[in-house]
Amino acid sequence: MSTISPAAVKALRDRTNAPMMECKAALTECAGDMDKAIDFLRKKNAGIQAKKGDRETAEGRIAVYIDNAKKFGAIIEVRCESAPVAKNEHFVKLSNDLARHVAIKDTASVDALLTEPFIDDDKKTVNDRVGDVVGLIRENMKPARFTRLNGLLGSYVHHDGTVGVLLQVEGDKAEDQLLRDVCMHITAKNPVAARSEDVPAEVIAKEKEIAEEQIAADPKNKNKPANILAMIIEGKIKSYYTENVLVEQPFVKDDTKKVGDVLKAAGLKVVKFVRYRVGEK
Repeated sequence: MSTISPAAVKALRDRTNAPMMECKAALTECAGDMDKAIDFLRKKNAGIQAKKGDRETAEGRIAVYIDNAKKFGAIIEVRCESAPVAKNEHFVKLSNDLARHVAIKDTASVDALLTEPFIDDDKKTVNDRVGDVVGLIRENMKPARFTRLNGLLGSYVHHDGTVGVLLQVEGDKAEDQLLRDVCMHITAKNPVAARSEDVPAEVIAKEKEIAEEQIAADPKNKNKPANILAMIIEGKIKSYYTENVLVEQPFVKDDTKKVGDVLKAAGLKVVKFVRYRVGEK
């Protein structure tokens, strides 16, 4: 039997809020497999909602650039070694410059980005532009990932640069503040998908499996007819959508309304969003 480290127990606790002893037992039962341990706990405890994503130790910032006239934009994560550098004015400007470059040049990949002539000085490459700041600050830094979108866009970057969102909607026009508010909602609530149809089929299948096992484990459901059990499962899936799908989530600025309804009232419909947090794998 493999030894379960305190760090692994804490990581499972952080992702599920389950008691430490239950986390250790789940990891022991699942031979240390984090994802299996989460499923094990969720099948035992209907109230557990696992948080997404492992994090790696890294510093940096998220930057966004949008051209509202031409309707394109980009979001980028740029990494560095230390938190003070992530707030340094030269690093902040570098991150913003790279977001603008990616958006305007429609860059294909991080590797391609580094070799392209820099948008503000075609005598040097983007890698040279990064190198200038590395030489100035004496700390390693690099673009880690980016996404470019076309269409009617909104954005939000948290004041410390650690998390940001780029949102694409359909419609004739949109108020910048409304799109910013929805992006702030995404930052806070971290939905797994924009719309219910965007949730992968295997995720819903897993949710149904967990719901079925929870129902089977509850003695109160023993004599209930199949149609009632099916309705209970349907209700659990609906609850999953409400908690995890953007358009179904209660809007953070008015929880009497769903995000989808707020946008619909403004003549808008969500297409997709990109949410980056520094250090996410």
